[in-house]
Amino acid sequence: MKKDIKTFEKTQVKCACGNEFVVESNKKELEIEVCNQCHPFYTGVQGKTKKTGRVEKFNRKYGLK
Repeated sequence: MKKDIKTFEKTQVKCACGNEFVVESNKKELEIEVCNQCHPFYTGVQGKTKKTGRVEKFNRKYGLK
């Protein structure tokens, strides 16, 4: 494999929420829409949806059981 094909450098990442952090990448600057500070899964604001199986949903839809 050829050496030094890609060069990695410190990259400033800016999120839409205003959070900024540094990672290593082959790009100089990154702008992202969602990060760990504003993503619903990490913040705990994720909606609690009732998860039912397909069979239960089918039975309810057609009035079975």
